[in-house]
Amino acid sequence: MFKRLFGEHGAKNVVTLFHKPSSTASTRVLTLLKQANSQSVSHATEDQASSHDTQNKAERAEFEFDVSEAPPTVDQLKNILEYLGGSAAGKVINGAQNESDALKKLKENAELFQRPLVVDWNQGKAVVGENESEIMSLIRSIPKEKN
Repeated sequence: MFKRLFGEHGAKNVVTLFHKPSSTASTRVLTLLKQANSQSVSHATEDQASSHDTQNKAERAEFEFDVSEAPPTVDQLKNILEYLGGSAAGKVINGAQNESDALKKLKENAELFQRPLVVDWNQGKAVVGENESEIMSLIRSIPKEKN
């Protein structure tokens, strides 16, 4: 009963883009995610009517899309580094050697935080940079809602 109540009407996955508007890479990722999100919530009949797109609503999961121009909080950064694995600190915070160094550098200079960075908080996954195939793989791995 508990699973049924929350499985059917539970919260959607939340995907956050840490975005920097002046970055062309970040702007490309923003556009990609906006398109993926709008396709995920479009009606199945519209998807089935368009012959150019073989994926229909049944193959797409809905997600809540959040854009943040601010750097992550300390807790968010800890989670992101955990999702990416131990050697990712330098990819997320420019020049960081490890998690504690990344946290220290973020507090000292938020501009060292690398954007774009996409995070699926519910699945515990993140992608640093603009690798479209990695980002789309993350989006496609979002569990579908049950109706």
